[in-house]
Amino acid sequence: MNNSNGSSFDFLLGDWKVRNRRLVERLSGCDEWEEFDAWQTNRALPGGIGNYDDFVADAWRPGYVGLSLRLFNPETGLWSIYWLDNKNGGLERSGTLLPPVVGKFDNGIGLFEGEDTFNGRAVRVRYTWSDVEGDRPRWEQSMSEDHGRTWEMNWSMVFEKRSRRQ
Repeated sequence: MNNSNGSSFDFLLGDWKVRNRRLVERLSGCDEWEEFDAWQTNRALPGGIGNYDDFVADAWRPGYVGLSLRLFNPETGLWSIYWLDNKNGGLERSGTLLPPVVGKFDNGIGLFEGEDTFNGRAVRVRYTWSDVEGDRPRWEQSMSEDHGRTWEMNWSMVFEKRSRRQ
């Protein structure tokens, strides 16, 4: 994967059917999973500065829309990934964006981490991208309450390319 410009996420451009597997309750010892499909379209931002996608999962939560905004910093070679949705806009009460996860691809694996809160508790969040050179890229979200010593994987997605007519 190329880290010298904003092309690391080029594999994600286009239209996707996304198979989701999500832990029903996070960081509670829960082992019950829900599965659902979503639809996503990813588009490049101008000048190689990044990309964005929508996330629509009407069968899971009717009316819910999410959006990932991925911005590339050519000076550091790092990506910042922000999650936005129509629940809180992805904004702090002050109006600023919630903290991103930050990272890069190395040997075909993308690791992105950042600090966040979950149910009022400080957590570390990790996004992992894998299988990005194949036809079914995979994304996982994990959280840690102990500064990254242990992780709970709580959401995974497998992407399948689709044509606009599907």
